[in-house]
Amino acid sequence: MSEEVFARRSENWFRLKGKHGFIYRERLRNQGYAPDVFVDKPVIGIATTWSELNPCNGHLDRVAEAVKIGVWEAGGFPLVFPTMSLGETLMRPTTMLYRNLLAMEAEELIRANPLDAVVLLAGCDKTPPGLLMGAASVDLPTLMITGGPMLNGRYQGKTLGSGTAIWKYNDEMRAGKITQEEFFNMESCSARSNGSCMTMGTASTMACVTEALGVQLPGSAAIPAVDARRYSTSQLAGRRIVQMVHEDQKLSKVLTREAFENAIKVNAAIGGSTNAIVHLLAIAGRIGVTLDLDDFDRLARDVPVLVNLMPSGKYLMEEFFDAGGLPVVMKEIEHLLHTDQITVSGKTVKENIADAKCWNDDVITPASNPFQKAGSGIVVLKGSLAPDGAVMKISAASPELLVHTGSAIAFDSIQDYMAVADDPDFDVTADSILVLKNSGPKGYPGFPEVGNLPMPKKLLDQGVTDMVRISDARMSGTAFGTVVLHVSPEAAIGGNLALVQTGDVIELNVPERAINLLVSEEVLNERRAQWKPLPAHSDRGWVKLYVEHVQQAHLGADLDFLVGASGSEVPKDSH
Repeated sequence: MSEEVFARRSENWFRLKGKHGFIYRERLRNQGYAPDVFVDKPVIGIATTWSELNPCNGHLDRVAEAVKIGVWEAGGFPLVFPTMSLGETLMRPTTMLYRNLLAMEAEELIRANPLDAVVLLAGCDKTPPGLLMGAASVDLPTLMITGGPMLNGRYQGKTLGSGTAIWKYNDEMRAGKITQEEFFNMESCSARSNGSCMTMGTASTMACVTEALGVQLPGSAAIPAVDARRYSTSQLAGRRIVQMVHEDQKLSKVLTREAFENAIKVNAAIGGSTNAIVHLLAIAGRIGVTLDLDDFDRLARDVPVLVNLMPSGKYLMEEFFDAGGLPVVMKEIEHLLHTDQITVSGKTVKENIADAKCWNDDVITPASNPFQKAGSGIVVLKGSLAPDGAVMKISAASPELLVHTGSAIAFDSIQDYMAVADDPDFDVTADSILVLKNSGPKGYPGFPEVGNLPMPKKLLDQGVTDMVRISDARMSGTAFGTVVLHVSPEAAIGGNLALVQTGDVIELNVPERAINLLVSEEVLNERRAQWKPLPAHSDRGWVKLYVEHVQQAHLGADLDFLVGASGSEVPKDSH
């Protein structure tokens, strides 16, 4: 490599003399760029997860064009590049299996190319955290744009929330209340525009959480995907990322401990998805911020749920945006936030939310009269069944089941449960506790969203709509029910969950943050001695690498060798 070393990363490619610089510039010239773009313009990479295999992100090509306009206007040189796209509704066994692969790919692409900054275009559940994890490990100036929610679903005069409606109407079909034809008819009515789920599922949660972290422009998270303001905001983001290069506003200046604390509190205030926990832990691990599972309970205890959205409430993201969006929520809990924290706007949180006004206080309720009282969001449970922790979303649970003792019915796989779920002779009562094993990070593999096991048809026929369900799995942020998730250590590595047998008594006490298996240690030790791990899922490729290195849920389920930043040092020239 030439002995010349330039301050801006891209200059170490494009300002080199001789054959090295010629090679880098000449091949890009075949795209029709004028010679001056290689001289003084910062190069902005636009990482996109656009794909026709990912319906939630199918419009990000248009978003990328809007960003490019803004970058050119501000004197930058935009270059769009594709990254792995994780189609939440299509990929099997689960997109969570590939979040870390996306993060690894994004990290290597950002570092290997002549980029001075990066704009991350993502949508749905796993692409925002995956891209942000990868970018955090490189630590360039970084700005995220999420794709936005779909328009509200409409069916026979009713409002449908994508995801949430599926769980509700699937149970109604199984109970014989609606026909299969009616169920099919809802499909296009539920998903009627580009974008991700318009409920406060994981997609909308991660959009709001990344805005709360300070890596999205204020007010942008809730803009519907097909709203013109989604594209005008993206153009402004293109301008802003060029300024961030000149200001040397690296991602580590935004993603501080205080930013993560803000995000945790905002997640509580919006009634956000339990999946945000796993993603925030992983992002923090990449940027070098100390964060643990207990922080999510401790920091959220004094935060009321303000947002009246499905699955916990009745409205959808369109109404949330029209009511003022996330800045209004942050304004209402301003006294609980670190408002001097800097964001990608170049302004502090306090400055970003100074003019926020609520236009519908039934959608975003005031902190003085909240939708749900403080501590109604996500809680962390610990005890003999989950020594390293488990999580639960109170706002989606049945109040009468928050303190419950029942007899376990244990299943080794989701397939085992589904085989009996509709059996009229299934020996289950409303007081039973369904226990699902082997669905954690290593167990499935990939940590799937199967924790909200469908209600047994026998109970649905009796009018029972909820019961306690416990697993080492995740659940969709659009789902609801009294569901304990992310039990750690997971069953696949021999955690106590693996030792649960049908008939064991389990005690759940949410106010005490406790979940205990009421079986003696002597009996558990006998079972532990008999326990054998499941056969390996694969002896090759990504699945083998993933299973061998994925961390437990309470650590964020990243790969152990990817934790921590590795920097943006310019790689050596091989030409």
